[in-house]
Amino acid sequence: MQNSLETEPRAEVSDVLRFRYIGSFEVEELSGLWGALHRHHTAIASHLEDLITSVEEGESWRRRRARYLEWLADPDTIAVVAEHDGVDAGYAMVTVREDQRGSWDRGERVAIVQTLSVHPDHAVAHIGGGLLDEVRRQLGAIGVRDLELPAVAGNAEAMRFYEEQGFRPFVTTMVSRIGAGPHD
Repeated sequence: MQNSLETEPRAEVSDVLRFRYIGSFEVEELSGLWGALHRHHTAIASHLEDLITSVEEGESWRRRRARYLEWLADPDTIAVVAEHDGVDAGYAMVTVREDQRGSWDRGERVAIVQTLSVHPDHAVAHIGGGLLDEVRRQLGAIGVRDLELPAVAGNAEAMRFYEEQGFRPFVTTMVSRIGAGPHD
């Protein structure tokens, strides 16, 4: 993978993004952008508080950081930061797994966008779109053809953005607390 890459400006955007790939020793650089995403998630998913209790931001980062370190042990994991005017504006953390060979042919391996975070001071379409374009370019180079990502239910703005980026709903994950079902 390349260490740094500049994108061509899009017709509607005159800015140029610079991408920087990071390894496990640089994960701490993501904490501020993760915190912004955590605050956003807890604000938009308050309707789930009776089922899933959120954790405070520091604990959330501690948990996610540990996962990032696990994922980055795999050489196919992509951790890319988008820089805009010399400032970290967003990042994507993408893992690759073997396809589980279910009802659909999705190729030998499938990529999962584990995190796509864009700082609230930046345009999601520009930063997030640029990150997804870069991730797709890298995944195509290693023969991965399917990309999936989880989205928090109720995040209509994110869902619209993902659909504009070519994603479609595929599997819906439902949650329930044990002991809180209709027969408990």
